[in-house]
Amino acid sequence: MNVPNRMGRGPFTVNQVEPGDRYELSEGHAIYCAPAGGDHAKASSIGALVIDSDPAVESTGIDAGYAFATDTMRAPDISVGVPDKPGWVEGVPPLAIEYAAKGQDDDQLKAKIREFLAAGTKWIWIVRLTVPRHVEVHEKGRRMKRKHPGDYLEAPGVLKNSVPVEALFDRRVAQEVTLDNLLERKGYSSLEEVISKAKEAGQLEGKLEGKLEGALDGLRTAIIAVLESRGVAVSAKLRTRVLTEASSEQLEAWVRRAALVDRAEASRPVTALGALSHRT
Repeated sequence: MNVPNRMGRGPFTVNQVEPGDRYELSEGHAIYCAPAGGDHAKASSIGALVIDSDPAVESTGIDAGYAFATDTMRAPDISVGVPDKPGWVEGVPPLAIEYAAKGQDDDQLKAKIREFLAAGTKWIWIVRLTVPRHVEVHEKGRRMKRKHPGDYLEAPGVLKNSVPVEALFDRRVAQEVTLDNLLERKGYSSLEEVISKAKEAGQLEGKLEGKLEGALDGLRTAIIAVLESRGVAVSAKLRTRVLTEASSEQLEAWVRRAALVDRAEASRPVTALGALSHRT
């Protein structure tokens, strides 16, 4: 983004900017926001998935515009606390995340950070995508802290779980964190607990019935539970495929494979079936 040097307040107000316009406002001055590059776009979509899945989060937004003055409207890459209604969001988010790639205008970024913190935002995380990648943590009245891969980010009262730094730009780590969050929303502490409980339930049923089928049923139930926790629409065809599988080894492999079905596959049951049915 870029804006010429300015003095005093500019002439523009929030009601002159429409959703979809590529401008933010800072004290009445229009700031053009260029489209994101590939690294920025990919990383921010990964980070949004992680933040949105946290058990304490009810809503998140990408590029949501927050109007916290008549002449100031800012849009962080990711934010927590976005009502499902038209127009700009009034106030500021408790947590805002910005991605800074090569060519970032740091003067404008610093101004954006100051404005959000002054208006009441608790935390601003700046994800630096230049090597070495790291995250800057900004809080009002405190010195900025740098967090590196291997460190964790926390936002008490906003996020329930800590976030590994890598989860904001590494797809594999983000998927693992997201899965743990989704399972926690369903009452499980981890994927291993899902598998363990399913096996225990199945083995008990198997003992009572005197056959292996009880254990297999437990694994089948685990597969469906993991898929549904990830938002996969479990079609009749997919359910039948799982419920008719007789190999315990294959079922155990499917439980783990179900955890890796991505968002695109999750929205298409047939694709999800193909991914699940591909044998290792």
